[in-house]
Amino acid sequence: MRRLIAVPVVALLLLAPGIANASPPSPLKQYAVDTWRSMDAMLYKETALVADNVGGDLSPASRSRYTSPTNIGGYLWSAVVARDLGIISRREASDRIGKTLTTLGRLDRHPASGMFYNWYDPLNGTKIRTWPEDGSPRNPFLSSVDNGWLGAALVVVRNAVPEQRSKASALLSTMDFGFFYNPDARGGGLPGLIRGGFWDEEPLTPPECNVVGNYRDRGPDVFYTCNHYDITVTEPRIASYLGIAFGQIPPEHYFATNRTFPASCDWSWLEQQPTGVTRTYLGVPVFEGAYTYRGTKFVPSWGGDMFEALMPDLFVPEDRWAPRSWGRNHPATVRGQIDHGMNDAKYGYWGFSPASNPFGGYAVYGVEAMGMDPGGYPSDREGTNYDAGFGDCRPPGPAVTYGDGVVTPHAVFLAMRYAPRESLDTLAKLKRNLGAYGPGGFYDSVAVRSGTVARRHLSLDQAMVMGAIGNVLGKELVRNAFASPDIERRLRPLLAMEEFSLPAR
Repeated sequence: MRRLIAVPVVALLLLAPGIANASPPSPLKQYAVDTWRSMDAMLYKETALVADNVGGDLSPASRSRYTSPTNIGGYLWSAVVARDLGIISRREASDRIGKTLTTLGRLDRHPASGMFYNWYDPLNGTKIRTWPEDGSPRNPFLSSVDNGWLGAALVVVRNAVPEQRSKASALLSTMDFGFFYNPDARGGGLPGLIRGGFWDEEPLTPPECNVVGNYRDRGPDVFYTCNHYDITVTEPRIASYLGIAFGQIPPEHYFATNRTFPASCDWSWLEQQPTGVTRTYLGVPVFEGAYTYRGTKFVPSWGGDMFEALMPDLFVPEDRWAPRSWGRNHPATVRGQIDHGMNDAKYGYWGFSPASNPFGGYAVYGVEAMGMDPGGYPSDREGTNYDAGFGDCRPPGPAVTYGDGVVTPHAVFLAMRYAPRESLDTLAKLKRNLGAYGPGGFYDSVAVRSGTVARRHLSLDQAMVMGAIGNVLGKELVRNAFASPDIERRLRPLLAMEEFSLPAR
């Protein structure tokens, strides 16, 4: 397969006829118009909070009765994109955003950290204690990564919507990501890690593994999750970026997560044996490990999916700020996903990320061979498992045959920066050949061999589509709105230090 390279945004405009011409509408502009329609259909006008999901027919009755900080943040940055692409007016965008910010200011939050709970009722803004779909009890939880996505959205609004700057800044000013940061997570004088989150009441219904503590010594103790986020290529790094940029988490934390786990047989339960060298940054030793899939070297995510690898790149220009690390890894990740879909599994389509299951519910999808998880995020309905072995520690498994591959359009949009022609082509085929498109844009996923479509929209996935199109057609509008001089000053030199164990492009 020919090598993919990152293509400047302006080059993408030349690859799709009509993109630079408002008449007739370009494919990307029309995709944005329709995707925004689904976001609007998910909105509860009473609160200006967006639902988590809606049916493919966009019926108000099909909206979920729950939402999250990530969903709300996705709606905010999507409104900025819709404004800048001329889908809605500046006045309408400001009005919509202002109403959502007003509601956010009224929502119940954790007072000591300023963080938002993970689930609210979008009709009235109340904190959810009983899950609306089945009546099961929920312990109110505060997630580091979900607050990270809302924080990122508030930064975008603060910098891109002047008339709402004060509201966005007021909300941001109370959010302390240091509340999630455990400085002693690794011990031995090494920088710490962020927890998955915490409960501010003991989680008893059902019981959850927890550790009592208070990393900021402010307010009552909380009940932290037992887990930390300890790998690099995963979406929680947006919370790390914000904590570092706001001076709430030390910059050394960036080098505390694992690029891969060690290559010794003690770690042979993982997907494959990494190769690499150890380098030191800010006094922190980092094993710069890498995996290989079909000749492509890359630093893996946990599940081998596009979301973990590329969603933070919508906001932080990782490829430009870190040319020797992310600037190598993102094209490699996309190259591997395309190679898997087209040449290994031979689906004829590509783009794999957690999404709605076309056969009901929600499921995780990815290129299993490109993740650390030995169970893997499969690319097909059957959950086909690939085993590369672990050097001399574990022999490889048998050759695999893939089944009904599940492609997720938002993953293709995330990859568009690094494979523009291939992205536009596979999106067109999904729409034309498989009926994966409706009045609200692309449906959430499609099983490509059976032609089974998940005819619903998730606000998070639609927001990723809007963000990706906004960066392409809006000349990096989401990135530029996020990467203000104060954030660039703290993050860019940090990211620029590192070199992954990958070949230069």
